[in-house]
Amino acid sequence: MSEFLQGMKRTRMCGELRLENASEVVTVMGWVQRRRNLGSLIFVDLRDRTGIVQVVFDETTEKSLFEKAAAIRSEYVLAVSGTVRERESKTNKIATGDIEILADTLKILSEADTTPFEITDDTNVNENLRLKYRYLDLRRPSLQQKLITRSKIAVATRNYLAENGFLEIETPYLGKSTPEGARDYLVPSRIKEGCFYALPQSPQLYKQLLMIAGYDRYFQIAKCFRDEDLRANRQPEFTQIDLEMSFVEDETDVMYPVEGLIKRIFKDSIGMELPEGHFRTMTWQEAMDRFGSDKPDTRFGLELKNVSDIFVGSDFKVFADCVTEGKSVRAINAKGFASKLSRKDLDGLSEVAKTFGAKGLAWLSKTGTEVRSSFNKFLTEEIIAKLTERMDLQDGDVLLFAADKDTVVFNTLGGIRLYLGDKYNLYDRQSYDILWIVDFPMFEYSEEEGRYVAMHHPFTAPKDEDLYLLDSDPTKMRAKAYDIVINGQEAGGGSIRIHSRELQKKIFNVLSFTDEDIERKFGFFVNAFNYGTPPHGGLALGLDRFTMLLTGTDSIKDVIAFPKVQNASCLMSEAPSTVDKKQLDELYLTVSDKN
Repeated sequence: MSEFLQGMKRTRMCGELRLENASEVVTVMGWVQRRRNLGSLIFVDLRDRTGIVQVVFDETTEKSLFEKAAAIRSEYVLAVSGTVRERESKTNKIATGDIEILADTLKILSEADTTPFEITDDTNVNENLRLKYRYLDLRRPSLQQKLITRSKIAVATRNYLAENGFLEIETPYLGKSTPEGARDYLVPSRIKEGCFYALPQSPQLYKQLLMIAGYDRYFQIAKCFRDEDLRANRQPEFTQIDLEMSFVEDETDVMYPVEGLIKRIFKDSIGMELPEGHFRTMTWQEAMDRFGSDKPDTRFGLELKNVSDIFVGSDFKVFADCVTEGKSVRAINAKGFASKLSRKDLDGLSEVAKTFGAKGLAWLSKTGTEVRSSFNKFLTEEIIAKLTERMDLQDGDVLLFAADKDTVVFNTLGGIRLYLGDKYNLYDRQSYDILWIVDFPMFEYSEEEGRYVAMHHPFTAPKDEDLYLLDSDPTKMRAKAYDIVINGQEAGGGSIRIHSRELQKKIFNVLSFTDEDIERKFGFFVNAFNYGTPPHGGLALGLDRFTMLLTGTDSIKDVIAFPKVQNASCLMSEAPSTVDKKQLDELYLTVSDKN
């Protein structure tokens, strides 16, 4: 039977107590991590979200209290009062390892059945089982610390932005579907038959409207929804730190305040002081050319080099033909890897390359004066000499080549360098590499849609110096867009927005939107441009991904209290689920059998 507290008030948290608290009479409450009965001694490890403290019942304990303690089991919820004293046998495994509580009062507030798995950080139980019983999984200290860090990030964000003149304003969850990006989650309307709301993929339109409305500096910790395939750092519902600013002149007017926010987040959430000064900036083109990625991890080398010219007219037709067709040949130098990569390893790398879209991966290694290669019979002394100079080829090095369209080559060698960096520990996993990527292409051509599409979104402003290309060659235009990259992860991104209705109309035209398309998708938004629009820009940081980076986890599920699995379902609540026919009828919906 559970007991009422009956006047007991918690005075301390379990993980707070230290040696300086010795002789204090305290009351703690929490869950039983472990109970050890040694006959005349009973030890109970009591846990709350701050940590664990050892509670002791010994020969001085009243008999009825001792018998009650003997009945305790794991995950029982207890209230314990007693005196803090120094432990005879100290431990550094827990923060309270110098002390213990000699109990004089015990109340069992709730009993517990045997849990489906042990509540410890080193559990090897199947993830699906842990997610089914997520409320138990969340008791594990490591997950609790991650969610505590997430809370600190949110608090630091609110404090910093409020101090800098930002207003926290909520925007609607139920809005209009404006399909330009991922698939929308739709919500049927009961009032308007056959009509649907869309859950927001971001507050983009609303926050720009707030600038038109004169609110100058806005922010929101916003829930967003995208119906797309999941992966380790993506969920169907996610949270972003969203902000927008009016009367900005250029990209740095947004980037620099965000740098201050990021520095505050690091300090307040994990106690890390980032260096003074602005973060590094790298153009999109440089990032692609050097790292094969627009979110480069620059904590290690293995940089790409263009070697296309070296193979012009060579007998190695695979490379020579690529150059003739306007494609490229690029390589990375895995310095010192000749002793690490066997022929089997190199064949394995070729298979890895295929997962990134390449047909394979060519290689060349140098050991002493001997040069070996997967295309050995096509090598000449001239090619070897040029590669040696271009790639700084030295004894013990391995060159890895990819040849194809730039997009494939970048994706392949960018992926290979990350694969090698991770597998061979080429970087300090405790360090933070932060930089801005700027000058993104304004447009990219979609073969699937047969038209230009916006690389960011249709409301991103082009670089002023590239406006002349709008009518002649829009693919060469650069955008006033910027991404913040941390350890090879896109932690956030934004842009200066278009505030001219004439320019916005031209951008829509490049994107092949008809007047009917514009009115149907964005009518309420573009109409607002008729009433005075200030220059404005903004950015969104992914709160989930940011928390991942600061807590050192590889899975976004670790930093969301109740996440979804690969098929966007919740194993705990069994959502999504079927609903009553009455509910469907009210929404004018029928469910058909796909079979």
